[in-house]
Amino acid sequence: MSADDGADVTLGSLALGARIGDGGQGEVYDVAGPGRLLYKGYREPGKADGGELAALVALRQGLAPADRERLDREAAWPLCRVTDGGRATGFLMRRAPDSMTWRTSRGEARLTDLSYLLRPPRPAWQAVAQPSPAERFALVVAVLGLFRWLHALGLVVGDVSHANVLWTVRPAPAPYLLDCDGVRMAGRPPVLEQADTPDWHDPLAAAGVATVDSDRYKAALVAGRVLSQDAYVTPGGPLRPLPGVLDDRRADAVRDLWEEASGPRGTRPHLAQWCTALAGRDTIRLMAAEPAPRPVVDRSKFDGPRTRGRITLRK
Repeated sequence: MSADDGADVTLGSLALGARIGDGGQGEVYDVAGPGRLLYKGYREPGKADGGELAALVALRQGLAPADRERLDREAAWPLCRVTDGGRATGFLMRRAPDSMTWRTSRGEARLTDLSYLLRPPRPAWQAVAQPSPAERFALVVAVLGLFRWLHALGLVVGDVSHANVLWTVRPAPAPYLLDCDGVRMAGRPPVLEQADTPDWHDPLAAAGVATVDSDRYKAALVAGRVLSQDAYVTPGGPLRPLPGVLDDRRADAVRDLWEEASGPRGTRPHLAQWCTALAGRDTIRLMAAEPAPRPVVDRSKFDGPRTRGRITLRK
């Protein structure tokens, strides 16, 4: 089946396969048929805002083809709502790329999330391809670039954590965002009550409240923790990037932004500032140009009676 047109589909029309995921707010099932689709069903559909879920589906439909392709490539975005008896019970989304999964020694599939970048490699997950310093840096750039783009679309990401950002370095460093029904339009309510992951919450935000400002704080957590391979470092504390991940210029710029991210709400660095710092460029402050002086007008040429001539249009 295809869900690309965004139209609602009924739960009874889906051929559900095995349950492959189980979270606090819902369960994820494989969907038989083409398209590598998954169904996320809510545990308590009555608590889901079907209108806001429809708005996320409509946002994707309204994107230009290139932007829609990027969204599909980098996020498990809601493709369409699934309904039962006229009520939204969940949505269809695409499966994460195969390059962002790995298999245990027992052959069990696991998602490659950020947790594998926040700690030194362990024997239990030696099958996870570890990034080089350059690839680790590129992953941070890619994740922050994705968040910056979502902000430009007028969205708030919300529950940013190690568990809902996947990554790969094959064939190139790339991220993939999960739990996209937790994303909302800025200033609008979420599909479900906002979830906050322990150790990833904004200490200055009210519980369950997500804003662009809290996104900026959590983006700083992603940058600092991945660059330093430290799962618990927070802005305001010392930041020690792994050797070879940043050159001196970028390290100084990143530490400055890291410190600023611990500041009051409204003062935290924008995603554009992080992207500029990681690119190794200085921010150029543009000064407003002095306006040119108004020319002196000889009013005597315009005041008083004027002689009007005639213009001959035909000979």
